[in-house]
Amino acid sequence: MRILVTGKTGQLVQSLQERGPAFGAEIVALGRPEFDLADAGRIQDLLSAARPDLIVSAAAYTAVDKAESEPELAFAVNAEGPRALSIAAAALGVPVIQISTDYVFDGSKTEPWTEADAPAPASVYGASKLAGEQAVLAVSPRNVVVRVGWVYSPFGGNFAKTILRLAGERDVLRVVADQVGGPSSALDIADGVLTMARNVLSQPERDDLRGLFHMGAGGEATWAEFAGEICDWLGARTGRTIVVEKITTADYPTKARRPANSRLDSNRLENVHGFRMPPWRNSVAPVLQRLV
Repeated sequence: MRILVTGKTGQLVQSLQERGPAFGAEIVALGRPEFDLADAGRIQDLLSAARPDLIVSAAAYTAVDKAESEPELAFAVNAEGPRALSIAAAALGVPVIQISTDYVFDGSKTEPWTEADAPAPASVYGASKLAGEQAVLAVSPRNVVVRVGWVYSPFGGNFAKTILRLAGERDVLRVVADQVGGPSSALDIADGVLTMARNVLSQPERDDLRGLFHMGAGGEATWAEFAGEICDWLGARTGRTIVVEKITTADYPTKARRPANSRLDSNRLENVHGFRMPPWRNSVAPVLQRLV
């Protein structure tokens, strides 16, 4: 498989580059300045030159709070960009896997979110990603949308990396305990995306392999529980005791509202593509080991 991935420095892009060889996949990462989703005119030429079998649309505007004051830019990158990419890909007969987010939901449901649940984003970022989903699926029935959430990895900036840094500086960390989700390693997500890519390319006659899927780690945790797992691991290595003090969302106000419940039901992914994300605790220590 020759897979073009939009973006160069994101967590998923780097994870796909690492995992790709095990799937027999050549990963071609294109990002700014030569590949800009806001420059629709150049996308067709760049795709033609890259000659991919499949495209993973991973580049995104991810500054969740900043998006509240930059809605035009957020929509340009997260909605119009994937639309232009999908149109160019469709002209070449190439399917697209669009990476989306749990932020398309408002978090009000008590059970894990399924693909049948109606999205209701509570932030500009979530609304822009939902618009991107809808655009990609409207352009071609061959395309796929994958929603992920609470992503961490050995690469880039993420929650696990931040907690490790703070735990090295302080003995007490105050972390939100009334938001729940499934902490997901980008390396695991890369395995899932590559499995989906292989299935889509090898079985083009199967329409059920396309459309909308959720991909979240098994189990659930609050941000405080996730931080506690990280601090316990670090404490076992260093002999220190690092206390995680639980706070509420109201104690840590942000411009954009976060979903209280970000759990994603991934049963459709397992039933259709045969891929199951591991329990979240299984993937934490290998990532932390690399981060330190």
